[in-house]
Amino acid sequence: MRNLLIFITKYSAFFLFLIFEGIALFIFINYNNFQRASFINTSNEVTGNLYRNINNVNDYLKLKEINDSLAHQNALLRNQLMSSLYVDTAGRKKINDTVYKQQYTYIEARVINNSVNKRMNYITINKGSLNGIAKGMGVIADGGVVGIVMQASPHFSVIRSLLHKDTRISAMLANSKEGGSFMWAEDMDPHKGLLYDVANSAQPHLGDTVVTDQHSLFPIGIPLGRVSNLKPKTGGFFLNMEVKLSVDFSKLEYVYVINNKFAQEQQGLEALQKTDE
Repeated sequence: MRNLLIFITKYSAFFLFLIFEGIALFIFINYNNFQRASFINTSNEVTGNLYRNINNVNDYLKLKEINDSLAHQNALLRNQLMSSLYVDTAGRKKINDTVYKQQYTYIEARVINNSVNKRMNYITINKGSLNGIAKGMGVIADGGVVGIVMQASPHFSVIRSLLHKDTRISAMLANSKEGGSFMWAEDMDPHKGLLYDVANSAQPHLGDTVVTDQHSLFPIGIPLGRVSNLKPKTGGFFLNMEVKLSVDFSKLEYVYVINNKFAQEQQGLEALQKTDE
């Protein structure tokens, strides 16, 4: 308290000047119409800019909530796509009776850890087994295929990225339906993949879209990328094609985990077949 009094006493002339200056400005503005109008306009402009900046900050802080909401809405829309349905057609009295059943559902999740510069890259998301995620499920983003779930704890899951030396996806050219296998490019370019062992009869062109086929764990037609270079394989019977990836893995924020509701039934039947061999 003593230091405060000393400070006020030392600078009393300055504080007295500010008080008189404030009184003078008040009288000058209050009793002159033009100055009063100018002051009001200026103060309104300053206040408006201040509120606008505050509003911009609030909008920025709400981006995460907005993005989460959009991702959830996208997942709901994906659940309604025809590619998520299983067509069960039965012929009765020469009438094709078609019933659509839900085969794929989508679980939205946010990426919380990701790598793109290693030979074995993994992605961690903020959803796990409590949300219905299990090992072996496919993962996509808005652009296309992202990877495959390898581990799931109650609240988190680890995905083996498409940018991983062991990731293989059954794929095809969207136009010709000629199939092959898709893997990450050997030069570790995070923007490039390789579609290999495609028959020469495919006659692919630069820019052709590469998508998942009926043999993959993904729904048919999920993009992988576009053909960016054609490479004949030794022997001349097959082609290897460089593919520019449709997903920019360095910018991944939200993904969708695919739950194939018929996966266990299919795996169980295939396991029985193997035991009979």
